[in-house]
Amino acid sequence: MTKSELIERLTDDHELLNKKDAEMVINLIFGGIGDALSQGDRVEIRGFGSFSVRERDAREARNPKSGELVKIASRKTPFFKTGKELRERVDE
Repeated sequence: MTKSELIERLTDDHELLNKKDAEMVINLIFGGIGDALSQGDRVEIRGFGSFSVRERDAREARNPKSGELVKIASRKTPFFKTGKELRERVDE
């Protein structure tokens, strides 16, 4: 499901919500999650899952084209862990 499909589904399920308002709500939610993660916070949505930031160590890798060693700096990446209810729902 894409973001536009999510907005469309929201407007179909809720008559009082128009497309513009639904898009604003979705942008606020995703923006809030992104802002929290960029500040190093953790976001937990009960029954759905939690978002956190993990740090990846610096490492050496190989360039697949030339085969030479390349140094990759450490970096932070977002991580999502599913909640129990979502895992069980998907497993059905």
